[in-house]
Amino acid sequence: MATAGCAGRWAPLALALLLAAVVALALIPQAALAASGGVMGGRSYSSSEPDDSSSSNSYSFYDSSSHISIGAPSRRRAAKDDDDDDNSDVIFWVVFVGLVLLIAAVWYYYEYERQRTTVVKLQVALLGWAKPFQKELNEIAERVQASNKHSYKFMLTETICSLSRHRDCCVFSSLSVNVKNGADTWEAHFDKLSIKERSKFDEETLYNLEGIKRTKEYSKKLDGSRNEYIVVTILVAAKGALKFPKIRRPADLKAVVEKLNSIPNREIRGVHVLWTPQDENDILSEEKLRADYPNLRPHNDY
Repeated sequence: MATAGCAGRWAPLALALLLAAVVALALIPQAALAASGGVMGGRSYSSSEPDDSSSSNSYSFYDSSSHISIGAPSRRRAAKDDDDDDNSDVIFWVVFVGLVLLIAAVWYYYEYERQRTTVVKLQVALLGWAKPFQKELNEIAERVQASNKHSYKFMLTETICSLSRHRDCCVFSSLSVNVKNGADTWEAHFDKLSIKERSKFDEETLYNLEGIKRTKEYSKKLDGSRNEYIVVTILVAAKGALKFPKIRRPADLKAVVEKLNSIPNREIRGVHVLWTPQDENDILSEEKLRADYPNLRPHNDY
């Protein structure tokens, strides 16, 4: 997918350069092809013409020949000057057409990039004793104005910072990256991912989306089991086609969260952070983890 995206990105520029080269070849005059030649011989004159042996005729022939040889270089120089002027005009138009094509390609490239959006879904499972991480996410959600676009970067950065502080508890993760063209496609994909993750919760005990906030008590009775895991899902939609490494070890997870955090605020189009359990007394068992998050893979530290 990355290779296809890269090829699509540079295709307009390559096409413009190719067109410029074709136009240049078409406009530049080709050199005339001529084989070298020679001539020798003579012909006899009629009796009415003067004799060649006369002195005056010899000098007349010599003078005429000299006159021709003197005038010929002047005409050649004039023709060469005309050719130089023509070549200058051709070069000007070649450069002009090439610049126009290049500007058009750059404009098309940026317009093409502007319409592309990358939707990233990062899921990380932490060991259940990472209670401070759970508490920090609750605090972020309670104070942030999620409907404000300027809060997208804040939510993303604060979540990543909290996750990084508890990286020793991170044991499983999964990453999906999809590049979409146009607004409708990425929005539909982003909403679909968010709804799918929210449907895994038995209850949404803390909600803060699009300016709507609400909290509720967890209604289920606990059976006294120990909480085994905490899962956080980070959804990010950002302008352009972004690339991320595959996660096989803790160092890869670190590289991914750093890449996410490096996205400028002006390029972020959406951020959703979902985590379970939200209630500090709730539990997420290994059985439920495997059932609801089958794409999570363990980190191999090698």
